[in-house]
Amino acid sequence: MEIRHFHYIRTIYETGSISRAAEKLYISQPSLSQLLKSVEKKVGAPLFDRGSQPLRPTTIGQKYLETAQRIMELDTEFHRYVEDELGCAQGNLVVGSSPFRSTYFLASFLPEFQEKYPGIRLQLAEHTSKRLEEAVLSGDADLIIATQPVDANAFSFAELYSEEMVLVLPAGHELSKQYHLPQDCRGTLPLLPIGLLKDTPFIQMHSEQKLHQQLLSLCEEAGFTPKIYLQTRSMETALTLAAAGLGATLLPMTLLRAFQPKTRPCYAALPTRPRRHALVAWRKKSYLSHAARAFIDSLVNYCRDKGDDI
Repeated sequence: MEIRHFHYIRTIYETGSISRAAEKLYISQPSLSQLLKSVEKKVGAPLFDRGSQPLRPTTIGQKYLETAQRIMELDTEFHRYVEDELGCAQGNLVVGSSPFRSTYFLASFLPEFQEKYPGIRLQLAEHTSKRLEEAVLSGDADLIIATQPVDANAFSFAELYSEEMVLVLPAGHELSKQYHLPQDCRGTLPLLPIGLLKDTPFIQMHSEQKLHQQLLSLCEEAGFTPKIYLQTRSMETALTLAAAGLGATLLPMTLLRAFQPKTRPCYAALPTRPRRHALVAWRKKSYLSHAARAFIDSLVNYCRDKGDDI
């Protein structure tokens, strides 16, 4: 059976619908339906319960998906091995990253890497933290740029850099005036206990992003539950909305140094000076090609050389 058939069946499972899977795969729905029937005929049993919406795998279907996943992983590792044997540091590499990391971190690293390793063809897969981790575990991505914590039983990783988390408030907020908060994040920021913001609405990151839980944890430690005005997947949007006066937010200094909205907000450091650690991660015990190892080593060295300038 062809590897692409495994991919098609898995896409049906992931989308829960033949029509949505066909759209995602850029093939016609009748063609995909026919392929599924052909596979089920060879297996001798249905792979999906047609009476459920979304489609759910049958017991045999679940076993098929698990087996297909292992076969696809072995196929991928074999091709990486062949690429390594034919020539060092060449081939395809899928790197998962949040749009934020792609824009403000990888964009400055990749030109140097491309010049050094022209034989490596990179593909960026951008999504939230949760989706990126799922992608590397399923084999859809080779490496991801992530933040701690990650499951040490599922991932191997190398640390890249740490970034301080900073409070962003509207310039017109009473605490911005009372604490004389600056509208420039460079330099030493005044300290502002987050507990003073218990009555202030917050702009929070989406639940699939680790910054979502970090804000909740900091507020819980301060003895209150934040009032959430809205959630967004974009850090730039959170910063812009805070600057526009819609609430406070918690963001990494890496973003604040790189992006300034037209309306300037105010900035404050937290007394506990919380940080988060960025890392490059891959599925534990997976085969790392020369290309992947070259990318990891180059990225670690780049971060070490840049230091606080990232």
